[in-house]
Amino acid sequence: MATRVIAGKTVQVNEEGFMTNPAEWDKEIAVELAKEEGISELTEAHWKVIEFCRESAKTSGKAPTLRQITTGAGVSTKELFALFPKGPAKKVARIAGLGKPEGCV
Repeated sequence: MATRVIAGKTVQVNEEGFMTNPAEWDKEIAVELAKEEGISELTEAHWKVIEFCRESAKTSGKAPTLRQITTGAGVSTKELFALFPKGPAKKVARIAGLGKPEGCV
């Protein structure tokens, strides 16, 4: 398993750059990953989605799908795409320190 330094911390990542151990994640890492994804600032709305995804993954053991995010976090698909442009489920999973959601290419 590969490792990478993000926000001064060494974390385990897979070949696509997704963290493989959600316990290594913290908010500083999220901020750095968001910048890499082209999101310069994480707003309260971003954190609401990120926190929902992390809680959902604790229960299910995997990153939630787009539909699960919109339903569970109470945001519309349009809002989700505005917060996390071009592939929101995949982006939010990466920023939240989770694995790639099932069904994402």
